[in-house]
Amino acid sequence: MQHPIRFYKKSAGGLGSLHGTAKALRSNGALPALKVLPRLNQPLGVDCPGCAYPDSPKDKAVDFCEQGAWAVAHETTPRRAPPEFFAAHTLAQLRQRSEAELEGFGRLTAPMLYDGASDTYREVAWEQAFQLAAQALRSLDSPQRAVFYASGRSSNEAAFPYQLFARAFGTNNMPDSSNYCHESSGMALGSTLGVGKATITREDFEHAEAIFVFGQNPGTNHPRMLGDLREAALRGCRVVVFNPMIEPGLRSFADPQSAKETLTGHGARIATDYFQVRVGGDLAALTGMAKAVLEAEAAGGKVLDHEFIARHTSGFEAFAATVQAQPWEQVEADSGLSRAQIEQAAAVYITAKASIATWCMGLTQHEYAVETIQALVNLMLLRGNVGRPGAGLMPVRGHSNVQGDRTVGVTNRPKQEWLDGLQRVFGFTPPAAHGLDAVAAIKGIMDGSVHAFLGLGGNFAVAGPDTPRVLQAMEKLQLTVHIATKLNRTHLHPGRVGLLLPCLGRTERDEQPGGPQFVSVEDTASMVHASTGRGEPASAKLRSEPHIVTELARATLGESAIPWQAMGSEYATTRSLIEQVARTAVAGFEQYNERIAQPRGFYLPNSARNRDWRTASGKAQFTALELPRDTIMRRARAQYGEQVLCLATVRAHRQYNTTVYRDSTGEVDRYRGVHHTRKVLFIGAASMAKLGLRDGQLVDIHAAAPDGIARQCNGYQLVQYDVPEGDVFGYFPELTPLISPDLMARGSKTPAFKEVPVLLKPAE
Repeated sequence: MQHPIRFYKKSAGGLGSLHGTAKALRSNGALPALKVLPRLNQPLGVDCPGCAYPDSPKDKAVDFCEQGAWAVAHETTPRRAPPEFFAAHTLAQLRQRSEAELEGFGRLTAPMLYDGASDTYREVAWEQAFQLAAQALRSLDSPQRAVFYASGRSSNEAAFPYQLFARAFGTNNMPDSSNYCHESSGMALGSTLGVGKATITREDFEHAEAIFVFGQNPGTNHPRMLGDLREAALRGCRVVVFNPMIEPGLRSFADPQSAKETLTGHGARIATDYFQVRVGGDLAALTGMAKAVLEAEAAGGKVLDHEFIARHTSGFEAFAATVQAQPWEQVEADSGLSRAQIEQAAAVYITAKASIATWCMGLTQHEYAVETIQALVNLMLLRGNVGRPGAGLMPVRGHSNVQGDRTVGVTNRPKQEWLDGLQRVFGFTPPAAHGLDAVAAIKGIMDGSVHAFLGLGGNFAVAGPDTPRVLQAMEKLQLTVHIATKLNRTHLHPGRVGLLLPCLGRTERDEQPGGPQFVSVEDTASMVHASTGRGEPASAKLRSEPHIVTELARATLGESAIPWQAMGSEYATTRSLIEQVARTAVAGFEQYNERIAQPRGFYLPNSARNRDWRTASGKAQFTALELPRDTIMRRARAQYGEQVLCLATVRAHRQYNTTVYRDSTGEVDRYRGVHHTRKVLFIGAASMAKLGLRDGQLVDIHAAAPDGIARQCNGYQLVQYDVPEGDVFGYFPELTPLISPDLMARGSKTPAFKEVPVLLKPAE
């Protein structure tokens, strides 16, 4: 069997990114995308439909990356999936296709209704679609039977009426994509700093003396960040990386806008220190760093910011005592790093006058994710690295408006201040009880307690745990409604009434009765800015997300004091209503319509950045954390034996969340060197030797699940890779079928996509 790996020896970026951008355009039709790309992430331009990394605060002729080019080309593709396509393909036939093939059929062009007799989707009039959904919702015996899921790709102008629809209907069952990714970050930051999002802006990267990067791969998931890391490294900032895999983008990066680096292929060194922590070992590593800082202080080093700790924090003594009680032997065993390595990282932290800590799902998708991020906050508080230039914490968000969705109310756990605002503005009493999050919604779909599912974007079942069982259960629902631009696997398992409603993409012109419209989004660094589509809509029958949401609400709830029709046709109305509701709940939305017209939008103030601590104690909170002894992996090995490995799911370079990009060259994951297949499993030589396996061998992957349910993925090729012993890595979403819904983070209930116990057996 041909080995799928061609190891990548060059710097990330450079000619490879330029070639990748060209492939994106060739594969999807260059002209429509070329009309959009010059305005991508520019002031008053088009916000990239990819990641939520902040736009540059400086004027740049080009401020998009290769992944952004793929996202735009993917959306502006000339390929179409019209009603004739669906009439010719049963859903049973379409289920045999890969994720990339399904989305590769192109843009949806008309509203569709599932016909069980023919097992196909058939075109339906918009008004009939709205009425069918409304009838199904009104027939439920309780509003709690319905789930309103939201992808973080939707705009504020779609998300706000969507959450209003759910609450006016009577439920807080509002799972969203944040449940799958950064819920742990929000919970940890909220409990310690009083605000659940980044405390820095993009400008802070210009002033940091050390940047600590945990559990992320910017070269694939948010490449524009590499430009900031490159500039920081070139001016002498230390970049310290904690990651189980060696990611080329974190080693060196050739800026595609630098002619010299692009032509030579030699980029700037990014990581000055690279520590291959074990999967899930970051909590121990951070505990060790804090322990080393405290030991340096005890040795007379004067490294703590005593004034900051005394004035701005609570709980230091209990935290310090707990950290000092953790034995170095356990720190080393749990982290996979030596004491010397941890002290080396701590020394960088001690000598830097301003440090930034940034992380992604490598920290958030573990059983002890919340505790890990609390430990990171502990470390930053020791030297006052919150609330001053060049210092702070930044969870790097994925979806382009996942933060904005939360800000305007999309959550299953709304704050009372927000609910009070809804009641004051709209005159109804919203439900106060917490609703279902993503995992609870999955369980409700499978146990039959959920009867209706509405999805504002996303690929819900494929993005979550236990995919095959969830998809099968969705077919028993009374109603499924999917608002989408393209076909995906979740759409292929409709309920008794199954609707597929096509919407405009962000790159497309949005003409409404109120005139041309624009939307707004909030990035990772709390900047809210406008996005105006300019491309020709893929079909005359497409409707905008705000229009579809408000018409569904109007059909379901009837005429009321809520101006549904106005919100769906004139988005300034929605922004005005957000401002009114947020008045006593979220600071910074004053004069929303006026300020969003500014070229770069406006900043939502961050209380922690101003050292205003909205916590129970009124101060930033140290958290006393012991290293855990009862973990997913220890329980799995006790149940299934010592041959259990820890699987962490990762994304490929040609991918954004569940969307897999493809072209004719067969490239799958450039920087990891994978071609022609996604069915690979990265594994270390020591792990293979222990299990009697060999590089290139085909294996079947069996879940070592706590619930005892048999789950497996077959025919995966082993690829020897430099990763810690006992850890293996494979691609998301193909391996989500292995994940039990019972594997999740404590508190946040985020699925533990990075901590899946598995057994490997030679392929049958």
